[in-house]
This record gives sequence, structure tokens and C-alpha cells, in this order.
Amino acid sequence: MKILHTTPAQDGFYMPAEFAPHEGCLMIWPERADSWQYGAYAARKAFLRVIETISESESMTVLCSEGQYDNARAQLPDRVRLVVMETDDAWARDVGPTFVINGRGERRGIDWGFNAWGGDVDGLYPSWEKDNRVARKFCDLVSNDVYDKRDFICEGGSIHSDGEGTALVTEACLLSAGRNPDLTKAEIEQVLCDYLGVSKVIWLPRGIYNDETNEHVDNVCAFTAPGEVVLAWTDDETDPQYALSKASLDVLEAATDAKGRRIKVHKLPLPKPVTITAEECDGLDLCDGEPTRTPGERLAASYVNFYIANEAVVMPAFGDPMDEKAQAILQELFPTRKVVAIPARDILIGGGNIHCVTQQIPKI
Repeated sequence: MKILHTTPAQDGFYMPAEFAPHEGCLMIWPERADSWQYGAYAARKAFLRVIETISESESMTVLCSEGQYDNARAQLPDRVRLVVMETDDAWARDVGPTFVINGRGERRGIDWGFNAWGGDVDGLYPSWEKDNRVARKFCDLVSNDVYDKRDFICEGGSIHSDGEGTALVTEACLLSAGRNPDLTKAEIEQVLCDYLGVSKVIWLPRGIYNDETNEHVDNVCAFTAPGEVVLAWTDDETDPQYALSKASLDVLEAATDAKGRRIKVHKLPLPKPVTITAEECDGLDLCDGEPTRTPGERLAASYVNFYIANEAVVMPAFGDPMDEKAQAILQELFPTRKVVAIPARDILIGGGNIHCVTQQIPKI
């Protein structure tokens, strides 16, 4: 593995869309006690359903701690590769590499800087050194050269690509004070263009209400095809999410992509607000002496947080009447894939969802 100090755009590489073919997927076995309640047993069951579904149509690599190796190996399907690699938590989307390809059979990774979604300003845990090494170590494991961009704080959940020159991000996240405060919006956009191989960045103002990642784009809006997106939506104007989604809708309806196409927006309804219970909070350890959740806290539940596998779309379900409607909308948008709804409350309690705990490895 070589450490590269050029940029993907200079070298003819770009980030493909998630709906393009995959070689595989990366996930991390959950165990952090202040993220996953009651010993992470329920979270692991949800993770296992995600792993089993994705691994039916693409290879799956799961990372785990030395202490969890035997336990994870006993529960994972034989077809899943399990690798001991220390991490601080299980958010593969944000700590794994962002992969770029050149269309000529080559793939490389990007090693962004990671500071637990805000570092000393508003980061979510006080130590992230293990997480910050995952991208480079994983590229070494899969024998892919890696671009060194650790001087730029960026998580995989904060970027979406259509594979045709357009990226989606949110201002709330990428302009947050805990990431790259010394860079202007224009300078941040240039980094995205240089490293994702895009020529157009669409900046949505906000993400999902109370999303502790400073409102990652992958929880509110995602490409489903070139020129088409789903947007998390509520018709309830009294819900604080309404103003956030409406602001993004206004931007999308006024935007064109890198190919000059108008963006077709498919509204994906939100479930009714999901709040954490006192019993669930009691199952979480303190983080740096403080509780990570408080009873009644609204969690950032969204059906947009799905993963597009080669033969399936794996979406979160919340035991809500809207689950079925969201699944039907996604099935219409992905007619060649089976949309699989997996109960995901036990992932959501950790702070994210199915897209957040997965990272695709594009096929070359």
C-alpha cells in the first residue's frame, strides 16, 4: 500500500454512486457500552440481520476487537470475513475509507481526518485515536493505495455522490465549528471536488432534527439514480423537521446537477418521532462521566438511512405505520433490488442507522 499525496481528481479517480456495483461492504462489531445498551446484545442482533442480508449479494468484512473475536465468529455467517482491528465504536461509514475508482480497474481509498464528529468543540466521545486509524489500516488489508487527507475532517456519512460529478452535503455538518473552522465554504467545496472527483456540490442547509452528527446528509437525502434523490419529509408543519426538510427541498428544486439535469425529488416520509425510554437509557454506560442519552430524547429516525447492496436495499424500520409506505416508495425506486426492512431501533439508540454502520467497497 502506498500513501498518496496527490488528489483523486488529479489522478483521474472519482467516488462512484452507492447504487453502482459493489465488491463488498465493511462493518464493525458493536460493543461500546455508552453507545449500545445492555451489553450490545440487541444491537448485535440488528447488525447481524443487516450483515446477513447484505452478504447475500456482496462480500462482507466485519472488524472486531480481540476480546469479541470468538463471540462474533460464532454468530456471523461462515461467508463473512472477520478481522481483528481495534476501533472506538462501530460507525464504519464514518471511520472507514471513502473509496474512489478510475473506471480502468483501479480502486483507492481516502483517509479523512476523524475527530468523533466535532473534536473538542462538540465531539461525541473524548478519544478517537483507534477510529482515526481504521481507514488506512483497512486500505492496507485490502491492498488499496490510500490518499492522505487527515488534515481535513470529514465522515462518510457527510457526503453522497451520484458517480457523475455531483455531491450532496449539508451546511450544518460541513460548516460546523468542530470540523474545519479555518476553511471557508469555498475552500471546503474545493477539497470535495478534488477528492471526490466531482465538479458540482449541492449544499443542503440542514439535515434531520436532533441528529448529533451535526446533521449528516445520509440521514436526510440520498441519490437513488443520476438526477434523482429521496428527501426525508413530513407534512406536519408543527414538527421542527418540517422547516429543515422544506429548506432542503427549496434548494434541490432550484438546483441542477453536474450534467445540467434538474433534480427529481422523491419525498420519503418520516416515522412519527422516536424517543428513547428511561429503561433504554439505564442500559447505557456514562461517557466521560456524563449520560449519553436522557429519557424522552428525540432520536434522529429516518428511512433515508438505507444501504444499497447489489441485490437489495436494506432500510431501517421503526415499528411505525409509515414503515410500509417508505418500503413501497423505495421498492418503486429500486425495481431490480429487493427492499428489506430491518427493525433498527437498537441501532438508532447508538446514534445512527443502517447506512451509518456500513461502508461500500466499489467493484472495479
